[in-house]
Amino acid sequence: MPENIIKTEYSEVMQKSYIDYAMSVIIARALPDVRDGLKPVQRRTLYDMHELGISYNKPYRKSARIVGDTMGKYHPHGDSSIYDALVVMAQDFKKGMALVDGHGNFGNIEGDTAAAMRYTEARLQKVTQDAILADLDKDVIDFVPNFDETEKEPSVLPCRIPNILINGSEGIAVGMVTSIPPHNITEVIDACKAYIENPEITTKQLMRYIKGPDFPTGGIVINKDELLDIYETGVGKIKIRGKVDVEKGKNGHQNVVISEIPYPMIGANISKFLSDVADLFESKKCTDIVDISNQSSKEGIRIVIELKKDADPQNFINMLYKKTRLEDTFGVNMLSIADGRPETMGLRDILKHCSAFYYELNRRKYTNLLQKENERKEIQEGLIRACNVIDLIIEILRGSKDRPMAKRCLVEGDTTGIRFKSKESEIMAAMLRFTERQANAILEMRLYKLIGLELDALIKEHDETMANIFRYEDILERHDSMTQVILNDLEQFKKEFGRKRRTVIENGEEAVYEEKKIEEADVYVLMDRFGYIKCIDENTYQRNIDTVKEENKFIVLCKNTGKICMFTDIGQLHTVKVSDIPMGKAKDKGIPVDNISSYTSKNEQILMIASQSELNLYRLVFVTKKALCKIVSGGEFDVSRRMIASTKLNDGDTIVNVGIVKDTKNIVLVSTDGFFIRFPLEELPELKKTAAGVRGMKLSDNADVEAVYYENIDSEPNFTFRDKQIEYSKIKLSKRDGKGTKLRLG
Repeated sequence: MPENIIKTEYSEVMQKSYIDYAMSVIIARALPDVRDGLKPVQRRTLYDMHELGISYNKPYRKSARIVGDTMGKYHPHGDSSIYDALVVMAQDFKKGMALVDGHGNFGNIEGDTAAAMRYTEARLQKVTQDAILADLDKDVIDFVPNFDETEKEPSVLPCRIPNILINGSEGIAVGMVTSIPPHNITEVIDACKAYIENPEITTKQLMRYIKGPDFPTGGIVINKDELLDIYETGVGKIKIRGKVDVEKGKNGHQNVVISEIPYPMIGANISKFLSDVADLFESKKCTDIVDISNQSSKEGIRIVIELKKDADPQNFINMLYKKTRLEDTFGVNMLSIADGRPETMGLRDILKHCSAFYYELNRRKYTNLLQKENERKEIQEGLIRACNVIDLIIEILRGSKDRPMAKRCLVEGDTTGIRFKSKESEIMAAMLRFTERQANAILEMRLYKLIGLELDALIKEHDETMANIFRYEDILERHDSMTQVILNDLEQFKKEFGRKRRTVIENGEEAVYEEKKIEEADVYVLMDRFGYIKCIDENTYQRNIDTVKEENKFIVLCKNTGKICMFTDIGQLHTVKVSDIPMGKAKDKGIPVDNISSYTSKNEQILMIASQSELNLYRLVFVTKKALCKIVSGGEFDVSRRMIASTKLNDGDTIVNVGIVKDTKNIVLVSTDGFFIRFPLEELPELKKTAAGVRGMKLSDNADVEAVYYENIDSEPNFTFRDKQIEYSKIKLSKRDGKGTKLRLG
């Protein structure tokens, strides 16, 4: 067979491949279906548990068995994604309604992970079986081939409650993200019933039933007035606070007790919160704290903060709201798969899709049930009729040579080959016209069915079948009847699985925190050559002046209410509040400067530190290793941002020196190959920080500027370079941009 080479544009192939990949992630992995509220991995895991028969009233089964079976049959994407999905569905602190009953260590609210799948066990919750997996055998949903077409899996589970609202969902796809908060099952069912009864209902009217999200961690939603717009559009931000109480402590102290946390604080953010509170105390931003203890247990969250006797608890609580994650934001983006495509929907649209799905489920369910009842009716009528002519049928069976001969007689009235006792029996047999299904039932009928009581039971069963047929036809033909069935189902689920709301919905007042004013004072900021930074007061500095100068690379006098500016070799300016730097003693180590700034010690080196107030009074000189120089007004660095570019650098260039111009008259540049140039500072132009500068020295090939020195009016006549004393006067005063003079250093 000749080779067929197809030529196409590479960009077109890449574009199509990426679109296919993106749609696969969006549709088949990251986003939930609006009908059952489940992602594919969740749906496949629950269906596999159903297939394995791990129901709520059966013993638990090993999680590893569930994961392995799901991966082998339906979800070939690795065991970790399946087990993670199983764990989350079992965590009642993450889900509004846990779908899996976990046995063993399935993690906790403080962020501890679940045990390995070989150690844990699981089974389905009753609500999952009754409301999400029921009726799978009644042809209510479509089944599709699995990944290798050896099994069939459901395209969607026959969920009969709005699970997407009850449990919410979070996921990141390609170019889109979903974030749906959990809600109260009782409120959601009431809202769903209200929509079914009145499809023209507005979002505002629906919110009479759904007050807002109901997080499993409780908490207090404080922007009630904004919820209507969020539920109308499906997008917005929900502000939530933890629940805080004030209790009497020992010795007249007061305890601030946190009993409920914001939903986003679940996991490692609890320890982060405790760390943030400790940092407030250590940095002396709050001096009211005596002790912090996390007394949380299986019974719930309990974080106790003991305050001083004279502390203002409400002001302290407001400080926690302002400066920690005790007040947080839940970003809402109600994106899900509807009709095979991703769509951001408001509350009303979600209930519209869910209710339409319930009608479809019931239509298929009762069509299937009606078909089965009609088949049952046909058989029952055949058996009742057979009982009335049982003697003739026995004569046919005894006179037939085989089953097909007897069946032809029962169905077609064909008496050929059958021996009858009389001609009258043969004539009556020729008049029989049973259906195929009836004939099979008659041929398989046991003799005990001839007992009178059994016949009465058959007639009674036929009456029940006729009643069912009438009921099913009524449900399928009358919209009101089907609506009532759906409403009854929803009401039953509400009675059995409903619970009280946990999250309070209100319009909270803005937390107002009055910071205690710091008394302004002079402090010294010290940083050693290892990058550890601290503050000491003026008295400590004067008592230990020699030790301080010997052990620290940078010493900056500034106000404790001000800021310091750190200039680095890659052209960045990092600004740090002095109040963020811990006060200490002369012998204290301090903290890494990386911890309180955006500075990264691995990527850059600090060249100069100065107080921001001092910079406003003077000008700065910048010199790069490629000899580009300029003067910049210090006022340009009076910024509020923590990090900005202090100058423009060309590719491959770095800053060698940043100096403050006070009474400088001349500047000296020294190259790596031993050339020195000395010229008046006034030859450098004053430029903006966004400029690159002008050339101060002509460098030889492969040479760079190694050092910079400033000759002040009252400075020493010498400077030290490579441990050698050099007189300024030995270097000829010249113009900028010269080659310079080469000095012998030996």
